[in-house]
Amino acid sequence: MDDRRIAILGGTFNPVHNGHIALAKGFAALLGLQRVLLMITNVPPHKRAPDLASAQDRLAMCRLAESEEPLLSACDLELRRPGKSYTWETLTQVRERFPSAELYFITGADMFLTLEQWKHPERIFSLCTVCAAPRGEDSAAELRKYAAHLQARGARAVVADFVPPNISSTQIRVLAAERKNLHGWVPESVEQYILQRGLYCPTAPQEKRNPDDL
Repeated sequence: MDDRRIAILGGTFNPVHNGHIALAKGFAALLGLQRVLLMITNVPPHKRAPDLASAQDRLAMCRLAESEEPLLSACDLELRRPGKSYTWETLTQVRERFPSAELYFITGADMFLTLEQWKHPERIFSLCTVCAAPRGEDSAAELRKYAAHLQARGARAVVADFVPPNISSTQIRVLAAERKNLHGWVPESVEQYILQRGLYCPTAPQEKRNPDDL
């Protein structure tokens, strides 16, 4: 595979869904990407995740998505690194693996606006072009203004000219907990995996036992 242009799309992927895939494909078309790494976060540093599926399950679902879309490549680099996952460390390791590639980092609109608060933002800016997609026209204006601010600091930043589908992992987990149809939300193979593994379903209450039986 030609790896001249590689993007990293990071997240918990809890679960990976069609919004993630549309985002990856949109930037691939915009930037001429040859590969998008689905970088599965081990311990997200920016948010709590009380209903986080196991790393094994999240990696398995990303590999299923990869099998349906050749552009994608599930990556367990952060899962194999202990502790919290920081972007500058991940980018450094990806650069070592692909020394001649042009690297892009795709992030959500809200996270894009906090980039200067991340650990070692200058290292991030030196290693990649940071990309974000708007949620709508108002969001696009805000992102473009912030991108111009970052560029004034020497960063490379791209704001997409498309709006990806508004799909919520939280809503998918709610539907899965109720054993409802996930068609259109996630790839078919991922839906089957969630159902077969019983992911995101509340555990059944344990049967009360008579103390005399103990």
